[in-house]
Amino acid sequence: MTHDAPTPEGQLMVVATPIGNLGDLSRRALALLESADVVYCEDTRRSRTLFSAHGIVARQRLQALHQHNEASQCDEIVERIRRGAVVVVISDAGTPGISDPGTRVVAAVIAAGLRVSTAPGPTALIGALSVSGLPTERFVMEGFLGRKVGERALRYESWRREDRTIVFYESPQRLATTMVELARHFPERRVAVVRELTKVHEEVLRGTVAQVSTLIAAREILGEIVVVLEGAPVAEAVSDELVVSALREHLGRGQSLRDAVNEVAEQLGVAHRETYERALRLRADEGRG
Repeated sequence: MTHDAPTPEGQLMVVATPIGNLGDLSRRALALLESADVVYCEDTRRSRTLFSAHGIVARQRLQALHQHNEASQCDEIVERIRRGAVVVVISDAGTPGISDPGTRVVAAVIAAGLRVSTAPGPTALIGALSVSGLPTERFVMEGFLGRKVGERALRYESWRREDRTIVFYESPQRLATTMVELARHFPERRVAVVRELTKVHEEVLRGTVAQVSTLIAAREILGEIVVVLEGAPVAEAVSDELVVSALREHLGRGQSLRDAVNEVAEQLGVAHRETYERALRLRADEGRG
């Protein structure tokens, strides 16, 4: 199967839309929504509301692109761009691809050798981080937490030594439970729970995890929520001598090599693999002695 060569103007534009305040739509984003050949959006009804608020005529240009059909729409979008169309992708709110549909489409268009660009703008992730009062130089985005208890427990365990600021989204129905779980693991870490960002009822609850968990348990929380959690304190360097000494102590109590390694790694906050290698060397040295 052959295709015509793409025309210079054919491209995919990833366009950020307001997360609450409709005034946050940039002039460039507005121009693209007005001029695009087709606009793919999560919910055509919500996008028509956005268009109407800004006096944009939708005509037949709005097409649905959501988590259930994104994979099947990729070929169609690539073909439109190949023929010279300017295709815009938007989400219901914020930046497409950030915990919203869009990532697969972008990857497919890139793989086809076609142009992808963006009209950047609102995203709840950056907005919440910027007002959290927590360090912003290094952070990690965790999306939405899983619903299964075991899955969430594994995520919390991975955060024990994560020294970057942690950002994630949560639903109002699960927020109280999540905060109780966080308080069990990280009661003294600082946290900011940001809700309804840029909207009339915007609110930021700040404090330790234990404090904010108590506040949330005592009231009803509604709206779109972003949680910004302080990372783990940066551990001071642990010397080889201290690790070896701790290993020797645990092994001297009759513990197995694996149990000794697990306990020392947990107690001193050092990498498990390196601790295991030190334990092997220690056992070999003592065997030769």
